Amino acid sequence: MKKMFALVLAVLMVAALLAGCGSSTAETKAPETTAAPAPAATEAAAPAETEAAAPAFTTIESGKLIMSTNAAFPPYEMVADDGSLEGIDVEIAGAIAKKLGLELVVDDMDFDAALLAVQQGKSDIVMAGVTVNEDRKLVMNFSDTYSKGVQVVIVKEGSDVTLDNLGDQMIGTQRGTTGYIYTSGDYGEDHVTAYDNGASAVQALANGQVDCVVIDSAPAQAFVEANPGLTILDTEYTSEDYAIGLNKDNTALLEAINGALKELTEDGTIPAIVEKYIPTK
Repeated sequence: MKKMFALVLAVLMVAALLAGCGSSTAETKAPETTAAPAPAATEAAAPAETEAAAPAFTTIESGKLIMSTNAAFPPYEMVADDGSLEGIDVEIAGAIAKKLGLELVVDDMDFDAALLAVQQGKSDIVMAGVTVNEDRKLVMNFSDTYSKGVQVVIVKEGSDVTLDNLGDQMIGTQRGTTGYIYTSGDYGEDHVTAYDNGASAVQALANGQVDCVVIDSAPAQAFVEANPGLTILDTEYTSEDYAIGLNKDNTALLEAINGALKELTEDGTIPAIVEKYIPTK
């Protein structure tokens, strides 16, 4: 009987030992079960990697860079003989678009409308010999300067108009430009007549409707060459910086454009474009 009891007790102890081993195995497998979601976490990370690879900026229309301008400001923007648009701003914008992998689309309109288009989200950039000033900084962002502008005074040959007596004259300008802003601020709006474009202002001068025209030196030279009997005063009226205007909310595009401008300046592309239209020799 004792032997039988001992045998039963031994069997029970072995069973208990085996049960203990089974419990230990279950606990070892448990961490493997909790670690199973790891592949799902890897899959969830995939969209983040996709987003990082996407362009850092956006444009109004995917794949395009829409530029608003006023194509009556040679040599910065003008209409070619075949009806296409050309000029310093058009070529620089084209180089920027190519650098950013975009197609350039140029919309020609009045100068004021070109400025508003960017503010209202109808164009990505405005380039029209746009000068940076404090009032414009309130409603749009500006790129780094890509060109320097000088405001000059066009008069008829033999005219007695000078910078000293400019306030006694009737001054013609292009509407919305810094030429208008500066002269109306210096001499009052009663002494300034604004026209839709520079060509109209110069025509008014030729017709005797105004005594002089204040405008950027580059288009001034083009207008004088095309209109015999006109000349430019030796002393400049003021100097200014030209930059690209962008919507206040699109800071990512601003950064991308500044990066492109830097590269295009360093590799000689922008200096070559300016030299093409405004030779220094």
